[in-house]
Amino acid sequence: MMRRPAFQTGGVRFGHGFPMSRWVKRLMIANFAIFLVMAIGIVPPAAVDWLGFAVPGFLTRPWTIVTYMFVHGGFMHVFMNMLALFFFGPPLEQKWGSRFFLRFYLVTGLGAAAFSVLLYSLTGPTIMVGASGAIFGILVAFAMNWPDAKIFLYFVFPVPAKWFVAGLGAFTLLSTVQGSADGVAHWAHLGGLVTGFVYLRFGERIGRLARSVFYKEVQPPTPRRARRPAPPPAPTPRRRRRADGDSLDEVDRILDKIRASGMDSLSERERAFLDEVSRQYQQTQGTGKKTRTH
Repeated sequence: MMRRPAFQTGGVRFGHGFPMSRWVKRLMIANFAIFLVMAIGIVPPAAVDWLGFAVPGFLTRPWTIVTYMFVHGGFMHVFMNMLALFFFGPPLEQKWGSRFFLRFYLVTGLGAAAFSVLLYSLTGPTIMVGASGAIFGILVAFAMNWPDAKIFLYFVFPVPAKWFVAGLGAFTLLSTVQGSADGVAHWAHLGGLVTGFVYLRFGERIGRLARSVFYKEVQPPTPRRARRPAPPPAPTPRRRRRADGDSLDEVDRILDKIRASGMDSLSERERAFLDEVSRQYQQTQGTGKKTRTH
């Protein structure tokens, strides 16, 4: 069974225990207002040709794919459509939110018009008016969300919503195939049913597929990193005149020469080498002093 919301508007509840919702009320007012304006002659009857949807004239009058949903052929036509919207619209708008509800209503109406294009070989150049395609989309959406809710057929016989809509779909399909001459655009009803079902069941997948086809993601170019200045080359250490081991060997050799022949036997190079070693030794001893802290 349906879950009813815990809130209430003005103490009045409408179809299936839900309060009147925003866009259901606006759509009902718009449809009745346009019907009244055309009925009393403010708008001439020829306006149906400019507002109704017909496949041959669609390219010259593209707005008719929307306006046809607000034009009706008589009082019972608009009354029955708005009665269905009155009962089955508020639960859906309360559950979905106004934005999604309005989008669904318009999409199913557009789907009903699209079926006129697909089945043009069966329908012929007829002018289609009325919100029945969108209303049939509302019916299938209600049955998908509350399949066991009771719908009173002829206001007397309770029928679960899922079976009611299934029977309605079968009758509509049969009437479309047989080409019923009762003046009712059964193909539009079928288009609303099919569009509503596909939109609710596969709408997200279709949307993702369409985005992947028409809006391919382009990876933004990776920004180049600012070039860092190359580090300066490490200073090349001065080559020592000799390795440490070689220096010690050279000192020992020179000292042996001094003991054997005296200082006068040293060459200028050997004297300079001894002076250099002596200076380095003195510097090392000077930097090796320990300090104390207190």
